[in-house]
Amino acid sequence: MRALSQTVLDDRAVPPSLHLPDYPRSALVPGVLHLGLGAFHRAHQAVVFDALLQAGDTRWGVLGVAMRSTELADALARQDGLYTLQIASAEGRRWQLVGAVLDTCVAAREPDRVTAAIAAPATRWLTLTVTEKAYGPVLAAQLVAGLAARHAAGLGGLTIASCDNLSGNGGKLRQLCLDTAAALDTVLAQWIESHCAFPDSMVDRIVPAATAQHREDAARMTGLDDACALGTEAFWEWVIERHFVDPADGAALAAAGVQVVEDVRPFEEAKLRMLNGSHTAIALMGAVMGLPTVADCVANADIRWFVHHLMTDIVMPQLQRPGLPAYRDALLARFANPDLRHKVHQIASDSSLKIPLRWLPTLQTRLAAGADVEPLAFGAAVWMRYLLAEDEQGQPYAISDPAGERLQAIARRHRGDAPATVAALLRQPAIWGEALLANPRWVSSVGFWLERIQALGLGAALAQFKAGHATHLNTEHGNT
Repeated sequence: MRALSQTVLDDRAVPPSLHLPDYPRSALVPGVLHLGLGAFHRAHQAVVFDALLQAGDTRWGVLGVAMRSTELADALARQDGLYTLQIASAEGRRWQLVGAVLDTCVAAREPDRVTAAIAAPATRWLTLTVTEKAYGPVLAAQLVAGLAARHAAGLGGLTIASCDNLSGNGGKLRQLCLDTAAALDTVLAQWIESHCAFPDSMVDRIVPAATAQHREDAARMTGLDDACALGTEAFWEWVIERHFVDPADGAALAAAGVQVVEDVRPFEEAKLRMLNGSHTAIALMGAVMGLPTVADCVANADIRWFVHHLMTDIVMPQLQRPGLPAYRDALLARFANPDLRHKVHQIASDSSLKIPLRWLPTLQTRLAAGADVEPLAFGAAVWMRYLLAEDEQGQPYAISDPAGERLQAIARRHRGDAPATVAALLRQPAIWGEALLANPRWVSSVGFWLERIQALGLGAALAQFKAGHATHLNTEHGNT
């Protein structure tokens, strides 16, 4: 079996159904430097840049930079940057050969090459997918070294677009670069501030880790050996602030499907509270019920109903993103996609850190307004049951959470005593804030649903929750 390469592509030794990069790759010079070469970039930004190249805009070829690991960068280099992407949806699977990555390197191994690439005349954009936590001094030093070389060469500034899952990511990266540059050279810091653009952005696409199965599927489809094959879902989003060194880039990106907006925050909040918040609720229920994946969970009619109700009636009223019903429906379709094999225990990890970001803002707003918080109380009760670290079939599981050992000890100490469990686990200000324990409506509701889960099991308690909601609606509308 031939290995995937540019020669194979030139020979057209590929199936006609495979979507190919139909542009002169060998003549291109990278216009984009991407830091954080990995599965997500290859299934997201690189696909957008591939579309721009297909449309004839030759400025979007990518130099992909792995930060430390050499394996993927070297494997891609052997394939001339080419790789096969499987895109799976309810309609089936389609395959694309992505050609936007023209070359690769490794920052830890070749820092001078990264510096030179930032300072290259052809480089216009720098994109990043390097962290979900915070930017650090090593990254700042690398960026500022490249920008200093660029400034010294008398070149223009760059659009530096963070694609990391951090709220206000562009502003945070900008401040880090300015602070680092100012400590070295105030003139350089002023040049960065006035000549470079750091737009905020929000990105979304579920990209599971590449597996041997992806490679086997790609070989079966293409007849080629692709060591870098990967898979993803059909859905994708890239929402970016309209703030570029070249203002015309906004129209170019929009033509490729990117949403260019004045303010990214409404989109960030919707993703955090609807996608991520629902994911946490689904994962906790799945872990307790012994359901392995998100798709297995939403195949359960009551869980699917619960998630729809949570998003529609509890979360969406606080949000400003346009088109919320369509966004909700797209999320439910994504959750149901069996090809993603999204493990519930992976999503349930670090729940003590996720709940304050994903649930608490909605909860606090609704409690202050006297609005319904019952689905969030049910979710909190499920989290407390999850902390026992065994499912309803008696199978133990590990809790991956920095506070997991302590929280598990609390849950087990008060096992079977719902009021004591609720009092102890709500008395965690880092998770629930300071005021919730003093709210009798909230405490009572969480305690009620934890007692129901303990007495009936989670599935039966959820069915009771659903039936109670229907009864409430009938009463509210005068039906009997």
